[in-house]
Amino acid sequence: MSLLVVGLSHRSAPVSVLERASLNADAQVKLLQDTVAAEPAAEAAVLATCNRIELYADVDKFHAGVAELSTLLAQHSGVGLEELTPYLYVHYEDRAVHHLFSVACGLDSMVVGEGQILGQIKDSLARAQELNSAGRLLNDLFQQALRVGKRAHSETGIDRAGQSLVTFGLEQLAAGGDVETWARGKKALVIGAGSMSSLAAATLARAGVAEVVVANRTFDRAERLAQILAEGDDTDVLARAVPMESVPFELTRADVAVSCTGATGLVMTAESVAAAVEGRTAAPSAVGDGTPAPDGEPGGTAATGAGRGNLPATGLGGEDGCPLDLPAVQGTAGFSVLGEAAVAGMAAADLEQHAAWVDNGTVGGAQRAARPGTAGPLDPTPDADAIAALAATVATVGRIPERRRPAPADEPPRPEPVLFLLDLAMPRDIDAAAHRLTGVRLVDIESLAEASAGAPMAADVDQVRRIVSDEVAAFGAALRAAHITPTVVALRTMAADVVASEIARLDGRLPGLDDKHRAEITQTVRRVVDKLLHAPTVRVKQLAAEPGGAGYADALRTLFDLDPETVAAVSRAEDSTEKDRGPA
Repeated sequence: MSLLVVGLSHRSAPVSVLERASLNADAQVKLLQDTVAAEPAAEAAVLATCNRIELYADVDKFHAGVAELSTLLAQHSGVGLEELTPYLYVHYEDRAVHHLFSVACGLDSMVVGEGQILGQIKDSLARAQELNSAGRLLNDLFQQALRVGKRAHSETGIDRAGQSLVTFGLEQLAAGGDVETWARGKKALVIGAGSMSSLAAATLARAGVAEVVVANRTFDRAERLAQILAEGDDTDVLARAVPMESVPFELTRADVAVSCTGATGLVMTAESVAAAVEGRTAAPSAVGDGTPAPDGEPGGTAATGAGRGNLPATGLGGEDGCPLDLPAVQGTAGFSVLGEAAVAGMAAADLEQHAAWVDNGTVGGAQRAARPGTAGPLDPTPDADAIAALAATVATVGRIPERRRPAPADEPPRPEPVLFLLDLAMPRDIDAAAHRLTGVRLVDIESLAEASAGAPMAADVDQVRRIVSDEVAAFGAALRAAHITPTVVALRTMAADVVASEIARLDGRLPGLDDKHRAEITQTVRRVVDKLLHAPTVRVKQLAAEPGGAGYADALRTLFDLDPETVAAVSRAEDSTEKDRGPA
């Protein structure tokens, strides 16, 4: 049997796909049950967090295992297999062990070094044990992953490389400022009472918020969390619980809201957020509201330079059929009725009228005297290529392209947020459209992923990677050595049976042998057998622990003609013992 993991995470899939593929508690249970019922898998465990979904299994066939696990993930996530496949990753044997150990240390987290993943791995193992889907391999693997994660946090400064997703989210809400300064005196609403929501509530309380209101579908859990917060020794926060029906009202009182529930639909719509901030922000005066802007200011009507702004609304001028409003542009510095700036943005029909006006020599005489710098009748010969290019452009797009980049429009400044929203749920709890509302700052899993993508890695990360590599090698050696243990036990069992058989035969030949001599002979024969088997069995365990050592078990079974069923019985007994063990 071999370890296989198939999954997707924030590193392989966009948040929109992760959101749709998320598994609730019931779906995880059904996935585990269906996985161990499938032919290639003997054991299974699911690690499902807000930014990863991974299915671990002990399989006897690699390709069949990948196909089966991928299909099961697609079926239970509700995302079609063809759509899901491009985002899936596969790890096998030592690479699968390396992956889980890296996850446990926080190296694969959205925020490098966060420690909450250890609790999620522990919960994953407990669920698999409760359903009897974790045997010897996954029990050993997940418990060792927990030990490796704890070692990384205790022996290195990986905690300095990152922090929990909650802390990182609050830092994003504070826009890079000090979280405690930002949070001091605010009223917080926390929706949900699970591990993530509890961590958010405790973090806000320690940061100095004045009040924490906890809402949860199970009111008793909300009350329990509020009581823990209120009785905490390290805070003096006012905490109370409310039913979920009170969320719209509490949102109107809150300065910051954190949501992390297992709901399949939105907990907060954009409309409910808009209603919560209505009347709490002063809308800035917007250009275009009917108040004319001064000439030369953004939104004004006076032309300030060549281009489409030089054209009147009708597109036609008032001087001898010229399509330009010549009096309006006459004073523009550097303007020429023959230049490129004059025709930029002009419609095709107007361009033809302008060309005819120029070719007919209308620009001449008194007009040239009135407009120094303009030319006489146009000689198209030197500019034939440019004219041809302009004609081709007109034929394609219908107008001359604007050659000068328009001046950027001045956007009115957004007012300071009055409501800060942190959505840590997957799928999301808060409508993403809420981030466009005036007075609202929304941070969700997607924005956290973008913000953390370029975060610098601390030097301690390299030390954690070395720990992971060492632990993977040690786990592999122990696993290979354990693989031969049932064979060694079967060999010793066979030797003990041979000794018992020979002592019984001796009793038949020497019926008068007294108990003292019989015991001495029996002990001597057993010592001989033990000494003959000691060196080979110790050595074969050492060899089996090395890469490529799996063949030594087959060699022992062949050399001593061991009964395969005896070896399998020993393995089953060990697996049964492992399933009864609890998480580390």
